[in-house]
Amino acid sequence: MNGRLRVVELLLEREDVSPDTPNGQARTPLLLAAATGYDAVVKLLLDREDVNPDTPDKKGMTPLLLASKNRHKAAVKLLQARKSANLSTT
Repeated sequence: MNGRLRVVELLLEREDVSPDTPNGQARTPLLLAAATGYDAVVKLLLDREDVNPDTPDKKGMTPLLLASKNRHKAAVKLLQARKSANLSTT
C-alpha cells in the first residue's frame, strides 16, 4: 500500500496531472480508491480542493456509494466527513 500512496503523491506533484481525470469508464482516482478501500489514497485525494467527491462513473455510482457497497468503512467515514459527498447524484 505504501508504494501506491507514494506513486499517487508523485503524480499529484506534477503540473500536468489532474487528480480528477476519469478513465474510460468515467471512474476518477477517488472513485477507484474508495471502491477498493485504499483509505490513505482516499484521504490524500479528499485533502485537495480540485477533487470532486461526487463525480459518478458511467453507471451513476459515486465514490461514497461504492465504498459503502464494498464495506470499506474507513473510506465511507472519510467521504462522509467531506461535506459535499453524497451517496447518489440525483
